[in-house]
Amino acid sequence: MVRPRIKRIIEKFPNITYYKPAGVPLSVLEEVVITFDELEAIRLTSLKNMSQVDAADKMGVSQPTIHRLILSFEKKITDALINGKAIRIEGGDIMPNRDGTGPAGARGYGRGRGRGQAQGRGQGYGRGRGQGIGRPVNCRCPKCGTTVPHSPGVPCYTRRCPKCGTPMVPE
Repeated sequence: MVRPRIKRIIEKFPNITYYKPAGVPLSVLEEVVITFDELEAIRLTSLKNMSQVDAADKMGVSQPTIHRLILSFEKKITDALINGKAIRIEGGDIMPNRDGTGPAGARGYGRGRGRGQAQGRGQGYGRGRGQGIGRPVNCRCPKCGTTVPHSPGVPCYTRRCPKCGTPMVPE
């Protein structure tokens, strides 16, 4: 039996999660998918000038895992830039908050790498492995319990609670 992946702690999520070459219609573009954990590894090591060991401690993983995430990120970015592909940032085995709350915390929402049913790319929405539990219907505030309807294409964690300002989580 395969050992389950450790959830990677993510502190900073990007506001923009899709980039494409200017002047090229989406219908003819291929996509490269970068995961939130790959982006966080690059952010910590390149923008924050952390060593891989310090970045690994911050994300709750080993240094070799950080190294693999960085290599994967570099390969995907190079492919997108050289071959004119769009870049989508989503998913990964992530936990946004250290307390286990959020899209991939205790509830385990996130985009998996398994053999799901979504969009013909061999990846499905699921609990980190593509089991396909579906997308959330509402976003909920973990602090005060307020719920708001989920907007397709807008991750819950990018929305703030209208009452207390806390980042929302999928319900």
